[in-house]
Formats: sequence, structure tokens, C-alpha cells
Amino acid sequence: MSSRKASATNQGNGLSNSNRERGHLELAELGPLLEEKGDQGPSSSANADDPPCTVTQEEEEEEVRVLTLPLQAHHAMEKMEEFVYKVWEGRWRVIPYDVLPDWLKDNDYLLHGHRPPMPSFRACFKSIFRIHTETGNIWTHLLGFVLFLFLGILTMLRPNMYFMAPLQEKVVFGMFFLGAVLCLSFSWLFHTVYCHSEKVSRTFSKLDYSGIALLIMGSFVPWLYYSFYCSPQPRLIYLSIVCVLGISAIIVAQWDRFATPKHRQTRAGVFLGLGLSGVVPTMHFTIAEGFVKATTVGQMGWFFLMAVMYITGAGLYAARIPERFFPGKFDIWISSLEAIVPVASDLPCARGGCCLCPLLWGLKLARISLRT
Repeated sequence: MSSRKASATNQGNGLSNSNRERGHLELAELGPLLEEKGDQGPSSSANADDPPCTVTQEEEEEEVRVLTLPLQAHHAMEKMEEFVYKVWEGRWRVIPYDVLPDWLKDNDYLLHGHRPPMPSFRACFKSIFRIHTETGNIWTHLLGFVLFLFLGILTMLRPNMYFMAPLQEKVVFGMFFLGAVLCLSFSWLFHTVYCHSEKVSRTFSKLDYSGIALLIMGSFVPWLYYSFYCSPQPRLIYLSIVCVLGISAIIVAQWDRFATPKHRQTRAGVFLGLGLSGVVPTMHFTIAEGFVKATTVGQMGWFFLMAVMYITGAGLYAARIPERFFPGKFDIWISSLEAIVPVASDLPCARGGCCLCPLLWGLKLARISLRT
């Protein structure tokens, strides 16, 4: 009997153990639901037992702020997408100076007609055919680029019979045309895409100022080569000095703050100093060869004209004339360097006007042709 009871109890215990294991498995499967219900139950009972707590106004405002922030971000993204789409389709409008972002504010005397920020290169290049503050700058430099590229290729393809030392003289002319082409290409590209973004504007402004230094260097090479044709040592010294000063100006132009409106006078001073570096070789040539020969054979008159244009251009650029005296009247045309005389485009153009650079370089070409 006892053995039967023991076996029965063992069987009962085995059944109960198996039932317990099944129950544990079911509870394990239903655990997450039971936990959620269990969490709701005690919390509800606790809330029922606890006295009602008062929610402060600050907490309510914080909750509202937390809820509205995602909505505001969503609306901002929608507006940005709509703006980008409109810009991409070319349906943008010019805006006044006051609503420009800080990185697009350069000349506060140009009040209207500015392009908005356009984060699309396609939209920037399509803006070439629209009227805005950069239209004059873009087209004068673009047409000048095409002109001097054509003249440079034509000069390089001339027969050797037109040169006394074909290889050397073609290198000399090539340096001049290379400086002109690079300056003009960097300039029209900068004025086209500088409204794309702050990073793009900074990058292309550095290229633009580097192109100015290259043009000044290239414009000295032919004059120094022919003026000191019979004096190789002074010619080498002066060419080396001009190259060192030009490279130094390019290095300074890589400074991020160099293109800011605060350093407008600094920019004018750097390029003016680079241009005035030709005073020393000019005085040397005049003293060595005499004033008459310097003005006739040396074509010193054209050289002085170029120097006057450099100085005039630097003064107009730094003082922002004439828009300084007539704010809002020269927003599209005749701003700064385009106003009074066809000054040197070797100096930075005021955003909003254009310099008549082809005429200046035509004078330079005439000077070079007269020397040859």
C-alpha cells in the first residue's frame, strides 16, 4: 500500500511538475502582454490611491514645445524643398540687400537686384541670362575670356618668321595670354556661382583673386623681356621679383577672411602693391636708356597708362564709387569699376558692376605689338 501511495504521489508530482512547466512556458510566451497589463494595473491602482498631482505651467509649455519642434522642422524642410525646386526650375526673384545672408553681403550700397542663395549649379549658370547685380560682371569677363583665348591661340599659331626668337617670344606671349585667360575664366565663374553656398563662394573667390595676381604677373613679363632684352641679368632679377611678389599675393588670397568686406582696402592694397612693383624696373630703364628712348622705344607711355589704371581702379574699388554717393542708383550697371574710366580688371570687381577689361587688355596688346 505504501509503495502504491508512493508511486501515486510520484506520478502526481510528475504530472504537477509537467503542468508547472507548461504553465511556465505559457507565461513566458504571454509575458510581454502580462507585463504591460501588470504595469497598467499597479500604475492605475497607484494613481487611484495617490492624490491628484498638479502640473505646472512650465511643464505644459515644455511638452507643447517638444511636440511642436518636429512639426516646425518638418515645415522647414518642406519650405526648403519648395525653395530648391523653384530655384532648380529657374523661378526665383531678385531680392534686396537686407534679406541676404551674411556671406552674400559685400557692398551695402547696392540695395536691390541681388540673387538669392541658390544651392544648384544649374540654377547659377542659368542666371547668366537674367538681369541682376552680377550680370555685367559675368558677361564682360566671359566675353573677355573668349576674346583672349582666341587671340592667344592665334598668336601661338603664327609662323616663326614673325618672331626673332620664336620659342622664347612665344613663351613670353603665352605667359601673358595665360594670365589673362585664367583671370577672366576664374572671374566669370566666381561671379556666376558665388551665390551657390558659402563654401563655394569662398573657394571661387580665392581663385578669382589668384587670377588677378596671375594677370599682373603676366602683364609684366613681355615688358620686362623686351625692355631688358640686352641686359639678361637685370631682366632675370626683375622677373624673379615679380614672380615672388605674385606668388605671395596668391598665398595671401588663400586666407579665408581676405574676401570679406572688412578687408576690402587690404585687397586693394595687395594688388596695388603688386602693380606698383614695376616702378623700380621702370626707373632703372629710364635712367639707363634715357627719358626719350624710354618713351619711344620702351613705350613707357603705355606702361604709365597701365599704372594709372591700376591706381584708379584700386581707388574706385576701395571707395566704392559712384554707388557710395548714390545708393540704390547703380545696382545693376555702372557700379564702382564701370563708372568713370575703363580701369584695370587686374583689380577685384565690385559685385554689382563690371570693369571694361577688354579695352585695357587691348591697350596692353597694342603696347606689346609696338614693342615687337
